[in-house]
Amino acid sequence: MRVMLRATMDTEKANEVIRSGKLQQLMQETMEQLKPEAAYFTTHDGNRACFLVFDLQDSSQLPVIAEPFFMSLGARIDISPVMNAEDLQKGLSQLG
Repeated sequence: MRVMLRATMDTEKANEVIRSGKLQQLMQETMEQLKPEAAYFTTHDGNRACFLVFDLQDSSQLPVIAEPFFMSLGARIDISPVMNAEDLQKGLSQLG
């Protein structure tokens, strides 16, 4: 299932991880693990944030995906199912 993860990072914890040089490693490992179809880095509610769209194969993956963000960055995580335009069109065509 295609999902979007939004991780909004705690500023102080993220500052520590950036200063230690570990943010790049954390993001690289995350990208290799998830192989997202899209990845965006921005701010959200005044904090650093990333938005990753990827295929969630099984809900048992959630702890492995989310815990590094919680533990290393003090992040707030939202994971939601999402559709692209093709998915939406397919779904709407089934409404009858």
